[in-house]
Amino acid sequence: MSKALVVDDDRTVQEMVRRSLEKMSIDVISVDTAEKGVSEIEEQSPEVILLDIMLPGISGLDVFHQIQEADRRLPVIFITSSNDSDMAIKAMQLGAFDYLAKPLNLPKLNELVQKAIETRRLMNIPVALPVGDTKPKSGDQFVGRSPQMLEVFKSIGRVAAENVNVLIRGESGTGKELVARAIYQHSPRSDDCFMAVNCAALTETLLESELFGYEKGAFTGADKQRIGKFEQCNGGTIFLDEVGDMSQLTQGKVLRLLQEQKFERVGGNKTIETDVRIVAATNRNLEEMVKDGSFREDLFYRLNGMTISLPPLRERGNDIALLVEHYLNEACHEMGRSELEGVSSEALDLLNKYDWPGNVRELQSVIRQSLLNSTSPIIVPSFLPDEISSHSQIASAESDVGRASANDVLSLSDLRQFVNQRLSEQSTDLYSETLEMMERYLLTRILNETGGNQTRAAEILGITRGKIRDRIAQFGISMDKTVSIDDDVS
Repeated sequence: MSKALVVDDDRTVQEMVRRSLEKMSIDVISVDTAEKGVSEIEEQSPEVILLDIMLPGISGLDVFHQIQEADRRLPVIFITSSNDSDMAIKAMQLGAFDYLAKPLNLPKLNELVQKAIETRRLMNIPVALPVGDTKPKSGDQFVGRSPQMLEVFKSIGRVAAENVNVLIRGESGTGKELVARAIYQHSPRSDDCFMAVNCAALTETLLESELFGYEKGAFTGADKQRIGKFEQCNGGTIFLDEVGDMSQLTQGKVLRLLQEQKFERVGGNKTIETDVRIVAATNRNLEEMVKDGSFREDLFYRLNGMTISLPPLRERGNDIALLVEHYLNEACHEMGRSELEGVSSEALDLLNKYDWPGNVRELQSVIRQSLLNSTSPIIVPSFLPDEISSHSQIASAESDVGRASANDVLSLSDLRQFVNQRLSEQSTDLYSETLEMMERYLLTRILNETGGNQTRAAEILGITRGKIRDRIAQFGISMDKTVSIDDDVS
């Protein structure tokens, strides 16, 4: 049986907590002083502590330090009658598992205690991915051993020393700028400058001025001459990110520069010569853009001296674990979290199963959020952002999916029976309940039609794939063998 220790000088609170937790088969030990609490930790080895901040003669915050010294993996939930927001902030800064105000919300208390006990259990399992002791190297680094990434590394090695333009392709967040920097650093131009320009972040006029510069008086507000990136970067390398978002006018000027290494500043007529290597990147289908006329075919071929395609993170297999270790080590050193030991096997399993629509950039963000959420030395599933844990509930939805029987689907469509039943039960929210019932039916019907293919279902319904996933979890749609609705979900 799990044990919970309550340290509170209010006997009413002790009894209330005891009755509430005993219904969940949790043995409750209650004490009214800090000294007794510390002693009981050593003797009883509880899985969670409920600690009052306002104890006689000593602050619960000071007691927390003693608990941390004895066992820093032990989850502590602070409870207090204080309305001071600074107290709550300080408690969480110290590393409390959570914070509850009196009068206690018992359902919330029960939920937190269960969560804390599960976290404590996971703490006792050896970590699947430990944090390294070595300080991470400064600057961005390539991390990966998957066959796909090895091909990327080899391509960089082949092209870096050659004076040809490179087109880097891949989804957003896959690390296209890292590839550009690696090409530059391993090229004969590495002693000269490297400049990056995001073509999607600037308007047509601003991008033109940024790349080519302008003369004084070229337009309203141009009170002095400005040197553009192509001129500044003479002899070096320019990285044009999101090159597919470049306007037709700017495309023409970039094409001329690639052909002749010459250009004029905006508002000027003096021809300027430069020597730059262009590395471009895009997450768009340039071939389709060439077909529909939104991207110049001659510029596409000029930029595409060699193509390097970056794989999405979901296709990189064991690289996910390597990246988690790398970014966790990096974040721990940046935040001074030397006490962190690593990631639990359960948390790592969730990270491996996630789709990573935002790729490596999203993974880096998730690791930092998890570290900020952590209240113990091991990253467990409860510390991961909600989108990771919610995705795990439907991760098997796209594999081995059959079709529901006609009776399963038709039973959902009996609108009259549903309305009559809710009226007999004196519903006061029939409008939203009926809409939800119809939405459940529609979603199940379309998932059956697409064989469980959520991407296709999203196209048919005209909604996002993320909304499909949310509704699958919300409505309890089971997709192990067939697409159907769980009866217990209301």
